[in-house]
Amino acid sequence: MNPKTSLHKEAPLLEVKNLETAFDINGKDFNAVDNISFRVKPRQIVGVVGESGCGKSVMSLSIMQLLPKGIGKIKSGEIIYDGINLEKMSEAQINKIRGKDISMIFQEPMTSLNPVFNIGYQLQEVFFNHMKISKKEARLKSIALLKSVGISRPEKIVDEYPHQLSGGMRQRVMIAMAIACQPKLLIADEPTTALDVTVQAQILDLLKEIQTINDMSIILITHDLGVVAEMCDEIIVMYAGKIVERTDADTLFNNPKHPYTTLLLGAIPKMDSNEERLSSIQGMVPSLTNMPEVGCRFANRCPKAMPACFTVTPSLSEIQLGHEVACLLFETSKPREGVR
Repeated sequence: MNPKTSLHKEAPLLEVKNLETAFDINGKDFNAVDNISFRVKPRQIVGVVGESGCGKSVMSLSIMQLLPKGIGKIKSGEIIYDGINLEKMSEAQINKIRGKDISMIFQEPMTSLNPVFNIGYQLQEVFFNHMKISKKEARLKSIALLKSVGISRPEKIVDEYPHQLSGGMRQRVMIAMAIACQPKLLIADEPTTALDVTVQAQILDLLKEIQTINDMSIILITHDLGVVAEMCDEIIVMYAGKIVERTDADTLFNNPKHPYTTLLLGAIPKMDSNEERLSSIQGMVPSLTNMPEVGCRFANRCPKAMPACFTVTPSLSEIQLGHEVACLLFETSKPREGVR
């Protein structure tokens, strides 16, 4: 694991301020990401964890400015990359940054890669979009990229199609595509989903190696806490569109505060345990159209819920240096009933 990094030193590469992202459902806006703020510093790996439906992927698409047009929109907040507010940029300006300075590995490489174009064509497209380069140079760079991400026989693979590759190889191609222009920030959305354990370990080792070589920052989105324990400097725990806890990895695993974080950690299988059944969190993440307007969104699933938890919305506050929690158990002053 990387050494601890302070949350308060060094200028951030990415700063997200009070971000609200909504989807239009039957003419009404519903927030999938609700007033979240965080920073990513240079060379830092930040993990974002939570169950499916917690807003992790929507957050990443908001940063990349890739929300579905006409349905999803950023209602408020700022996304500042290297001092530039991405929200105020035109589509042409964003296209110069997207893929070059900020890149993304999407879920499901089989559906992310275009089945009708070979691997070389799709890799070369990245170079053509951001560099003045000949077809011959782009092909040579593509072959070198494939080799750099551990693909054997790159001279042959460059001419093959996605369906001809294994899941692990397709994921390596996606990583190659994402790092083609040596971005400063890489967003990896569930990069090991649907891969077997051995291949997962190889992909994570590859990401870590690339991050070290390129001095790159990574936002690693996952539901696998074992992955963030191995990879991340800092961890953001999301629930129902909000950040409920944020701190460095050592603190989160050794001293979790939010009941949701504690339950997530409790659900991790333990090699030295004699328990026959894994712990689970009762209930489900509320849907966008059924989100509580006030109170803690985790209250109806929380074993430590108090009456106030259903009427008072907790704010994300720092309970100790570098450790932020949104829970009434740790509020320093009594909140007013009904305050959102």
